[in-house]
Amino acid sequence: MIQTKGTRERPLLVFCMANEQVIKAIRELAEGLLANNPDDFLVEIRIKPTNNIKLFIDGDKGIPVDKLVSFNRKLYALLETSEIFPDNDFSLEVSSPGLDEPLKLHRQYLKNIGRKVEVTLLDGAVKEGTLLTVTDDSITIEETIGKKKETKQTELKLNEIKHTKVCIVF
Repeated sequence: MIQTKGTRERPLLVFCMANEQVIKAIRELAEGLLANNPDDFLVEIRIKPTNNIKLFIDGDKGIPVDKLVSFNRKLYALLETSEIFPDNDFSLEVSSPGLDEPLKLHRQYLKNIGRKVEVTLLDGAVKEGTLLTVTDDSITIEETIGKKKETKQTELKLNEIKHTKVCIVF
């Protein structure tokens, strides 16, 4: 093994296998902390080979920065004592997903009803409109079409969606 600046390099395959186990362990710790507030939920965990952990948390009514800071401190302390990372060789970032991140969970779709979204389908087609409804397997958006600005409701199956992003409207 090559030692560089306090991080151990390892083959990518070993990293990927170990990474899944580490993500599972971190998810359990994070969800334990989130259990106290049912309005908040874990969206995603990403780990770089340098042990930089990036955790995305959201809330049904949004999530304030002070709550993210408090969560970061609590999770960091748990990670230090958990021995998931030998020698505590990790860094932790906790944030809300932000508008540049696509919606990943059903709860995120629900909280964004009434907002303008851009939906990219698996076939590459892009639909833009106001998110009207969300069911277990589909969403409905209201599109504005043509120069006459006619509106049309379009139902899109979730399994046909590549990603959905919330649009910034000024």
